[in-house]
Amino acid sequence: MAPQSTSADVSPIEEVIVEMRAGRMVVLVDEEDRENEGDLILAAEHVTPEAINFMARFGRGLICLTLTEARCAQLGLAQMARDNKSPYSTAFTVSIEAARGVTTGISAQDRALTIQA
Repeated sequence: MAPQSTSADVSPIEEVIVEMRAGRMVVLVDEEDRENEGDLILAAEHVTPEAINFMARFGRGLICLTLTEARCAQLGLAQMARDNKSPYSTAFTVSIEAARGVTTGISAQDRALTIQA
């Protein structure tokens, strides 16, 4: 059984911000009664193909980009589901890739380029 987490195991938000501004990836965890998971997060300006590979290899989940509603509207991104019934109403849009400079869109290089576009 894994040891129980305590508040001493969690970094203060100020420390997390310093780490992210310095270009380091952090693990953001949610509550046990929510999804009970951790997300690898990195400021978009610091994303590299190596960081994308790390996320894909060790995170084993979706690689997502957080966008404001205004940016989604500017890019013409539609919601993936018209009637979102997911438990937390996660607002996924259709998948995207950069308009220029990518090949298949799936490589770490293409994903990093898309995130920084």
